[in-house]
Order: sequence, then structure tokens, then C-alpha cells
Amino acid sequence: MSTTYGTFPGARPRRLRTTPAMRRMVAEYRLHPSDLILPAFVREGVTEPVPISAMPGVVQHSRDTLRKAAVEAVEAGVSGIMLFGVPEEAKKDALGTAGTDPDGILQVAIRDVKAEVGDELVIMSDLCLDEFTDHGHCGVLDSDGRVDNDATLERYAEMAQVQADAGVHVVGPSGMMDGQVGVIRDALDQTGHEDVSVLAYTAKYASAFYGPFREAVGSSLQGDRKTYQQDPANLRESMRELALDLEEGADMVMVKPALPYLDVLAKVAEAVDVPVAAYQISGEYAMVEAAAANGWIDRERAILETLTGIKRAGANMILTYWATEVARQLG
Repeated sequence: MSTTYGTFPGARPRRLRTTPAMRRMVAEYRLHPSDLILPAFVREGVTEPVPISAMPGVVQHSRDTLRKAAVEAVEAGVSGIMLFGVPEEAKKDALGTAGTDPDGILQVAIRDVKAEVGDELVIMSDLCLDEFTDHGHCGVLDSDGRVDNDATLERYAEMAQVQADAGVHVVGPSGMMDGQVGVIRDALDQTGHEDVSVLAYTAKYASAFYGPFREAVGSSLQGDRKTYQQDPANLRESMRELALDLEEGADMVMVKPALPYLDVLAKVAEAVDVPVAAYQISGEYAMVEAAAANGWIDRERAILETLTGIKRAGANMILTYWATEVARQLG
């Protein structure tokens, strides 16, 4: 009996997939708790957390539960927390003045978290007006109802100062105004906050996946944000935004959303020598949770797979609502 050995493959990649131990040993990318940043919402005037119906498991925190969430994040090994303030409806106005009030909910939340965990967690803040305006846009409107870029920059400079005064480590300007990074950097430096970093929302797309976030921050948005957030069809535009943000002094850059824009994330990561973040946004979270609740996918595997894909595309940091849960699993 003869055997024709040449008909079988000599190279067998499956040899490196034979056991869990083998797969762990040869894995090219590994998630670590320190890769993760927890976005968190704090709502003014509540004493108990308020569930967000479109994001099962995520809440609008009270001040007390936010402190607890920050401690849990530290214990799990999460590296940072990104804070969003949700003011009382009556405090919203056309200029978003609650966003620059030293006693506004976001500044109070920054001080609370700082007092609770100090420097054990990198405290980040959303530097944008949309949560605080009665029209829901990310800036000041002109007489025609359009967002006035340069008038908005003046408000951002004020926001940067009050957030830094409250003790934030990193500001995250998310409004996609032209020149925002440079104005914010100047405002921080001129007020003695040279050590506060700027995480630039370099490529923030006008995405359908923000839907659940609107509920999370109690958005009052009228219309859409397509005149300032980036068109989903464009990639070269992201690279132009990237060059401008770096020139203006960005310490870190971000792509948002994550999964629909992994190609953009990879392109950005290849081009820079600063840390790169990606934000796994509310709609991405909601899709996985909804599919898992219906028994259509394995929830834990899907969560880890999406996060690994984001890291593989080039993210050094990932903002995800699963941050603490996943960090505990990885730890």
C-alpha cells in the first residue's frame, strides 16, 4: 500500500489553533484593562440612578453613584472615565451657560470624582455645549439658526478653563468646530493649566448610531449636526482634520464611532505618533445588547470580539460602556 504524501498541505496554520493555551500564546493582540475608558453620565438633581432604556445596564448617575462607579473602575483596572453632565431642563439656554458655571453639574462631577479617586483614574470631560443648550446643538447659533463656529470657540475656551479649574486631567472637545483644539490649548495654557491634556475628537462622524446617546444626555436637539460633524462618505477629510488637530496641539486623537469607521481608525493610527482613541458609541452598545437579549448572539463573545477588532485596527484606548465589566473579566 502506498501513500501519496505530496497531496497534503505542508503548511498547516491550524496547528496554532489547537488548544486555548496555544491560541493565547500566539495571539497578536490582547485587550488589557488599561486600554479601557468608561463614559459616564451624571444627572443633576437625582438621588438615585436613572436607567437609560435604549442602553440596558447604563444609567444616568446621581452624584453618589458616580463616585461609586469611579471607585469600581479603579478597582477593575480601567484607566480613565469620560464624564458627561446632564443639567436640569430649566437650566438649559441658548448659550449653554450651565456648561461654564463653576457649580454646573459637570464641574461638580469632576470635583466629586477627583475627591473620590484622585489621580488613580484619568478624569476626562466632554467639552461641548450640546448637553447644556436648549436647542441641543454643540455651539452658539447665529441669527439664521446655524452654528456660529467662532462664537462657539469663545464658549469652548471658557469651558476648558472651568473644567480644568475643577480638576480634570483631560478635556475632550467633541463639537467638531474648526480651530477648537488650538483655542482650547491656548485657553488652558494662559490660565495655568499647561498639564491638562487635550483629547481631540479628530474624526467625529454624523452617525445614525448616536441615537441612544440622545436619551442618555437628555438631548434637546432640533435638526441635525451634518454641517459640523463629518460626512460618513469621507476619509481624506479625516486626515486633513488630523493634521490640523496635531498642528494645534492635540495630545491624543480619536475616531468616533468605532466599528463603522475601523478603516479610518487604521489610517489615523498609521499616520501619527500620539495615542489614538476610539469611541464604541451608544448605538454599537445597544445593538449587541439587543441581539444578545433576543438570544441571537453570545453576548460576552460579541463584546470581546468588537473590542479586539477596535484594538487591532490601531486604538491604544477604547471608550466603551462595558469598560468596567470587561476589565474585571480580563483581570
